[in-house]
Amino acid sequence: MEEAEAATLRAFKRGRSIPVDDHGKPPESGSHLEDPRSLEDLISSLPDAILGTIIFLLPTKDGVRTQVCSRRWLPLWRSAPLNLMVDHHLAMLDLETITDVVSKILSDHQGPARRISLHLAFLAGRRREIDGWLHSQSLDNLEEIEVTNIGPAHYKLPPAVLHFAPTLCTVKLHRCRFPNLVVPPSPNFPHLNQLFLCEVIISEDSLHNMLSECTTLDNLSLRGIIFGRLCISSPTIRSIIFEPSWHTSQEFVIENAPCLEQLISFHPWSSPTSVRLMQGLHHPTTIRGKVAVSLTTKMHAMKILFLDSVGPNFNMVFDFLKCFPCLERLYVSSYPEKGMDSLRNYDPQDPVECLEFHLKKVVLKNYNGNNKAAVDFAKFIILNAKVLKEMKIEVISNRSDKRRQYHRRQLQVENRASQDARVELSRSLPGIMDDRYGHDFSRADPWDIVE
Repeated sequence: MEEAEAATLRAFKRGRSIPVDDHGKPPESGSHLEDPRSLEDLISSLPDAILGTIIFLLPTKDGVRTQVCSRRWLPLWRSAPLNLMVDHHLAMLDLETITDVVSKILSDHQGPARRISLHLAFLAGRRREIDGWLHSQSLDNLEEIEVTNIGPAHYKLPPAVLHFAPTLCTVKLHRCRFPNLVVPPSPNFPHLNQLFLCEVIISEDSLHNMLSECTTLDNLSLRGIIFGRLCISSPTIRSIIFEPSWHTSQEFVIENAPCLEQLISFHPWSSPTSVRLMQGLHHPTTIRGKVAVSLTTKMHAMKILFLDSVGPNFNMVFDFLKCFPCLERLYVSSYPEKGMDSLRNYDPQDPVECLEFHLKKVVLKNYNGNNKAAVDFAKFIILNAKVLKEMKIEVISNRSDKRRQYHRRQLQVENRASQDARVELSRSLPGIMDDRYGHDFSRADPWDIVE
């Protein structure tokens, strides 16, 4: 056993892979796993391009440290794509050391600049150094920029950042002041794929100009941005996250977005803001928030609908069901108030197509069994959704099985239109979807994470 441990220690010191048996233990002396070939450093034998990608994916501090792994790794960091992250990984250093380290990285690194991420909380009072880094020629052809500011004052981005525009693919800004884009020549963003702006000060004209120059935009997130009226017309955009500015009347218009799949409007009750769809969408689309749709146009591609607002007006939800005849999943997060209008009677002579043939899953959050409008709407779905497979009702202030049984009788669950449907009542828990997942198209149902 001691020989096996010694072999493992020698492999570790040489930076080699350590063989293990089927139980995760190092092999005994004489085992076939102790073949010298099994102790080869397979990672170091990979091509430079792959090792460079590995280094790029590491935090900056760890990427620099790879130079001490072996002679093979020594020159790789300087030529690998630069991922410069000034964040908590460097926070253990004092402020003077952080600025010196970043400046030295920019002067020593010889490879292409891929990404820079600046968390200004770790760079207090270093405005001059930050501006100098963003002017550095080492960042030419930069593809990703992220600036996170949690201070009370907005950080004014230097105009020099606009010279990154031709190569930028991702822009993420939090509490920054954006340069004026109205003064010609206006920069083009031919490769910009993701744009995330949170509490960024930018003129309405500059924002219009920027979006009009994004010919490959895929994901757009605007949170707390002040504007009066913003129109989106993009042949490529697939996902939009929008959170209105507090106490500001705004109009967010989707004029033409044939590839749009997700439209998410957070906290629509925080301001008198409307989101309007002016033209039909040609792909399955998720909508969350207060959205006005022309009910004269039916959108057959819509598969998922998420409504989150005060109320909501359940007759409006009924109108949405008629507007989206192929809807398969419906999510309603409501905060019902007293005095709301009850759902109008359903006319079998004027059937809702999605209820007859398509609606398979319904989730009701914050269900209030004491509110007649909420009860009527839930009962309406249960008694009329003929192909329903699953319905989750999250009841507020629900702590007992006896109370849940009362709600089931109240909703006439035993008389459901789809006898195959599973109707589940549970206690409503506080929760909200993290918008990091809002653009995640790898999820078959992005709203499953709202728990």
